[in-house]
Amino acid sequence: MVSVVVGVVGAFALPFHSLFLTSEVGVTPFQLGFFLIVSPAASVVASTVMGRFSDGRVQRRYLLVMGGIAGVIGYGLFAVLRDYWLLLGTSIVFVAMTSSLLPQLFAYGRQISLGPSMVVSVLRTLVSVAWVAGPPLAALLVAKTGWVGLFGATAVLSGVVAVLALLLPVPVAEQQEEPATEEEAAGPVRGTMTIVSAAFTFLQGSVSLAVGGLPLFVTAELGGTAGDAGLAMGLCAALEIPLILWFGSLANRMSQYRLVLVGAAVSLSYHGLMVLTDSVWQVMSLQILHATVISLIMGVGITYFQSLAPTRPGHATTIFSNTQIVGGMIAGALIGVAQGLGFRWVYGFSLMMCVCGLVLVLVAGWVSGSSKR
Repeated sequence: MVSVVVGVVGAFALPFHSLFLTSEVGVTPFQLGFFLIVSPAASVVASTVMGRFSDGRVQRRYLLVMGGIAGVIGYGLFAVLRDYWLLLGTSIVFVAMTSSLLPQLFAYGRQISLGPSMVVSVLRTLVSVAWVAGPPLAALLVAKTGWVGLFGATAVLSGVVAVLALLLPVPVAEQQEEPATEEEAAGPVRGTMTIVSAAFTFLQGSVSLAVGGLPLFVTAELGGTAGDAGLAMGLCAALEIPLILWFGSLANRMSQYRLVLVGAAVSLSYHGLMVLTDSVWQVMSLQILHATVISLIMGVGITYFQSLAPTRPGHATTIFSNTQIVGGMIAGALIGVAQGLGFRWVYGFSLMMCVCGLVLVLVAGWVSGSSKR
C-alpha cells in the first residue's frame, strides 16, 4: 500500500512541475532551466544523506515518515506560493527530502525480505501501476481544481505515506550478511560500484531522454498527435507490469549481472530502431522493447545494486536512484540541443548513451573478473 501511495505522489507532482512554473508562475526559460537543474541536484544530496542514515541506527520506516512529512510541507507550500525563489527554496529543502521515499522504500523491502527476493520487484511493479493512473488523474485535477487542488492532494497523499509508514512492521534485525549464493547472484561486478553507477547513469539517462522526447518526436517528426504519444507511453507502462514481475523472478535464479547486460543490449536495439522509424505504428510496436529495457534496467537494476553492497541496502538503493536523477538531468540538456537539430536526434543521443552504458557494464564485468583471477 505504501508503494502505491508513494508512486502516486511522484506521478501527481513530478510531470507537472515545468507546466506549473511556466503557466502559473510565469518563469523565464533561464529560470525554468535553473530550477530543473538545481532541484534534482538537491534531491541527489538529500537522498544520499538519508541513505547514510538508513544504514546506521535509524529505522527506515522513520525515514519514510520524515519523507512523507517533508512532502506535506513542500507540496502544501507549492499549493499557495507563487514566488519563484520561495518555490525554489521549498523544492531544495522539502521536495528534495521527499525524493528519498522511493530508495528508502526499496531498501526497506530488501531488509524485510532478508536478501534478494520478489519483494523489491513487486514494490517496483506497484509503483509502475501508480504511474499508469497517476498522470491522467493529476491532469483531471488541474482541469477541475487548478494547481491548488493538485498540490493540495499531493500534500494529503504525502501525509498518508507518513501515517502508513508508522504502521509498517519493524524488521526482526538489521541485515548483517547475505547467504553465500548472494555473491553468485550479484554476478562478476562486485566491488565495481563506481563503474556500474556510471553505466546506469547513461542507461537510465537514455530512458529519460526517450520518454521525455517521445511526444516531441511523434508530433514534430512523424506527424502524429499528442494522443498518439500518450498511447505509446501508456502501452509501454502497461507492458512493464508483467515484465518486471517475470524478470524479478528470473533474478532470483540467474545472474543479475547477465540480466542487466541483456537490458543494455536490448536498449541499444530499441534506440537504434527508433532512429530509423518513419511512422507512428512502428513506434507503438517498438514499445515492447522499451518496456523490456525499463523492466531490466530499472527493475532488476535495483536488486542488482543492492547485491553489490548487501550489508548497505539504503546506500546502494540511493546510488541507484541518484543515477536516475543525474541521467535525467543530462537528458533534459540533450532535449534542448535536439530542439535545434531536429527531434530525431533525441534517439541519436539516446543511442550514444546506450553505447556508453553497455561498454561500461562490460568493463565492470571485466574488471571484477580480473580481480578474482
